[in-house]
Amino acid sequence: QVQVVESGGGLVQAGGSLRLSCTASGLTFDLYAMGWFRQAPGKEREAVSCIYWSGSTTYYTDSVKGRFTVSRDNAKNTVYLQMNSLKPDDTAIYYCAGRYKSCSDSWSSFLPRGRGTQVTVSS
Repeated sequence: QVQVVESGGGLVQAGGSLRLSCTASGLTFDLYAMGWFRQAPGKEREAVSCIYWSGSTTYYTDSVKGRFTVSRDNAKNTVYLQMNSLKPDDTAIYYCAGRYKSCSDSWSSFLPRGRGTQVTVSS
């Protein structure tokens, strides 16, 4: 069964940090780019970050540049999102998803997709 499962969400105060993890199974992980998306209440889902299969190329949406860092450990089939200097606007459900070889900002082009983990940043 092909799946990705997120973990690491929670409640944190503004200025704090969280590290999200996403572990994949049932696929050849090192052939997949891995993306992080988020959806806040009443807003559309947006692409947050993406890392190519090799880890050599990463992308970030402007609002998280300098605060979030994406990385991967292909030996563990796991991708991470280190989130620092968190703001209340970062509150959302964070989703992990895989895409063959390359990144995209289109949620619909990613498969498999996780069910999400809640991140809440209090002011």
